[in-house]
Amino acid sequence: MKLSRIILLGILTSVLFNCGTTGNTVAIQEKKPQEQPQGREYIARTIGFYNLENLFDTINDPATLDDDFTPSGKNVWTSERYNRKIRNLSEVISRIGKKETGMPPVVLGVAEVENRRVMEDLVGSEKLKPYGYGIIHFDSPDRRGIDVGLIYMRKFFKPVNFKKYPLELYEDGQRIYTRDALLVSGYLNDEKIHVLVVHWPSRRGGEARSRPLRMKAAMLDKHIIDSIQKAEPGAKIIMMGDLNDDPVSPSVKNVLHAQGKKADVIPGGLYAVMEHFYRAGIGTLAYRDSWNLFDQIFVSYPLIEGTTGNQKDYSTFKLWKAGIFNSPFLTNRSGAFKGYPYRTYAGGQYLGGYSDHFPVYIILIKHR
Repeated sequence: MKLSRIILLGILTSVLFNCGTTGNTVAIQEKKPQEQPQGREYIARTIGFYNLENLFDTINDPATLDDDFTPSGKNVWTSERYNRKIRNLSEVISRIGKKETGMPPVVLGVAEVENRRVMEDLVGSEKLKPYGYGIIHFDSPDRRGIDVGLIYMRKFFKPVNFKKYPLELYEDGQRIYTRDALLVSGYLNDEKIHVLVVHWPSRRGGEARSRPLRMKAAMLDKHIIDSIQKAEPGAKIIMMGDLNDDPVSPSVKNVLHAQGKKADVIPGGLYAVMEHFYRAGIGTLAYRDSWNLFDQIFVSYPLIEGTTGNQKDYSTFKLWKAGIFNSPFLTNRSGAFKGYPYRTYAGGQYLGGYSDHFPVYIILIKHR
């Protein structure tokens, strides 16, 4: 598919699924979901994921490879540039799902954060502070010093347990240090959900050569999900992250066994929420005039059960819709990378943008 058509599809998705404006003041308020099914009133909650693209502070950490992101480093990563990055990212997060629910995500998984401090700066920013976000974060052994984390609105989500799961990888007898997986269990309103946030190994060295590393990451995540379901049959599980694989990759299809159609999901199975976007040619990151959809969300069967027939059951939280937040302000408007995500750096040049990934999100609804 030509890049121009893909970009057009992305813009249409933004129009259909995403918000485009915010007011001068920010307040937590509930709003009826747009296009309410069956004409009833619903509680709506946005849950999303965003790869923040190298959200580093400016302080050198001798234990990690963060030298480029210091004032004297290759990227000349100054306080001014860092603060702009925080403002940019908080602007994006403040808009995700707001059109449909009247507020930003109540739960947001993030990737490529250096430490807890940068997450504190993010949720303490002018755009996000009014929402009262809490933070869950563990340092991981990744050599670059990047981790996954979770922010959540304390008013609507109450964590009761959280744990990190190390991914032990070896290549040619050498340990590869990468990101841990993060599992957070808690109550969304009065319903228990489990949120698994991951960032799988990159495609460095080529997709085929690096594939076994992502297959092992998928095996770990499948084990975590199976363990939850064994202890808690009927568990509502949301897995999200930057997989560095597409929805049709072997790691997703052959290990997670995720299905791209709701009707094909069986009890104990996973629904690959973003697959229909991928098959339509819509992605979350671009490289050499082609798009990938590495940023993915999966939900377990109880989150779609009863929503595929004529009589839809929303007595408890169920998946209503999904989106890729690719609003025009997040894209390059000109040049060789027109239509690509407007990132912070490209080709060694500082651009002052947002991220090289678009955020993804789902909206859960239930009857009031």
